[in-house]
Formats: sequence, C-alpha cells, structure tokens
Amino acid sequence: MLKRRAVLALGGAAFVGGGAYLLTRPMAGDQTFIGAVEAQQAADVDTSGIIEMVQGAEDAPVTITEYASFTCPHCATFHANQYPQLKEEFIDTGKVRFTYRDVYFDRPGLWAAMIARCDPNRFFGIAGMLYERQGEWTQGDGPTIAENLKRIGIAAGLDAERVEACLADGDTAQALVAWYQQNAAADNVQATPTLVVNGETMSNMSYEDLKAVIEEELGS
Repeated sequence: MLKRRAVLALGGAAFVGGGAYLLTRPMAGDQTFIGAVEAQQAADVDTSGIIEMVQGAEDAPVTITEYASFTCPHCATFHANQYPQLKEEFIDTGKVRFTYRDVYFDRPGLWAAMIARCDPNRFFGIAGMLYERQGEWTQGDGPTIAENLKRIGIAAGLDAERVEACLADGDTAQALVAWYQQNAAADNVQATPTLVVNGETMSNMSYEDLKAVIEEELGS
C-alpha cells in the first residue's frame, strides 16, 4: 500500500525536502573511520547486548525506523521540526512505533551515541540535547569534543564516573559500529536521516510528506 515518495539512488539521494548527509562524504582527518570494522569483522562481533531505542505502542500499525547521526545537521533539523510533530500526532497516540538507530560518520558521532546510550531510560532526552546543542559540542579537536559531550551527559543527570565509563567502553564501541554496519546494509542506508516506514526505505522528507505516508499506511 505504501507509495514511495523518495528514493535513494546513485550513491546519493533524490530528496523530498530537508536534505541529507551522504555516508560516502569525506571526513577531514577521519576518512577511514567507517571502514574501521570490515564487513566480515562486523559479522563476527557480538551485538546481542545493543539495545534498540524505541518509542510508541508495541502494536502500532505503522513502524518507523530513523537512521541518524548526532553530527549530521540535517538530522538536527529533523529532530527540531519533523520529530516533535511525529511524536505528538502519531507516536504518543499509539499509531506509530518509532525506532532510532545510530549512524556513525565519525568518532564524535560514536562518542555522542555512547553518551546518549549511557542510560537507556534517558536516551531520547539526551539525544534531544545533543541535537539542540550540535553547533556547540562539535566545535574543537577530539579531546575538546569529548569534554563537551561529558558536560552534556552530566547536565542530563548522569554522574561523572558513569559518563567516563561509558566513553571508555571499547567493547561497546566496537559492537555499536558493527551493529550500525549490519543494519545499514540490511536497510540500504546511504544517507542520513533515512526513514524506514513499514519496511520501505525512504529518504528525508518534510513533515507534510511524512504525514501523508503514515496516513496512507493507516488507511486514512
């Protein structure tokens, strides 16, 4: 029943509003990061301990998975605009089951995810802070960014020792990268934000277009 309103193509994307970051874009000083865990290695990494970050009723008729990076400005825009409307109108009303999955363009994006995931019960609150303050904490070199992220974690209610432990957890970092690669390959994710609506992979879009897709799935 779903009509595709946006398609990924040509290693880039054809977009309906909003724009996106390509996974293949060059990262200054970090070009090899995404390939740090090769495909075969990723398949061998134990990702069973990774928790899905989910909102909404388990029996919701529409499922949406968002693939996003905390360092992606288009993702920050999505979380400032489309996401609050989606949550109020469809997630909180039991019509949409929403899953957030991390994409790692770079080390700061992975570090941010590790802070957000430090307490799964606080994930969406911390994620909101990370997107809202993206223009601030992403400034500076690696150590500066790490300190910025620690401050956000503490401001969100995490204690300093827990924040330090989360950032130092190398096993979890490796599992998260492998988990991201497995999911991105399965859902043909080439850009962020990418939305998977009832199993159909779609590009970023305006809230009006997203609402139309959801209402079509609901039979409205």
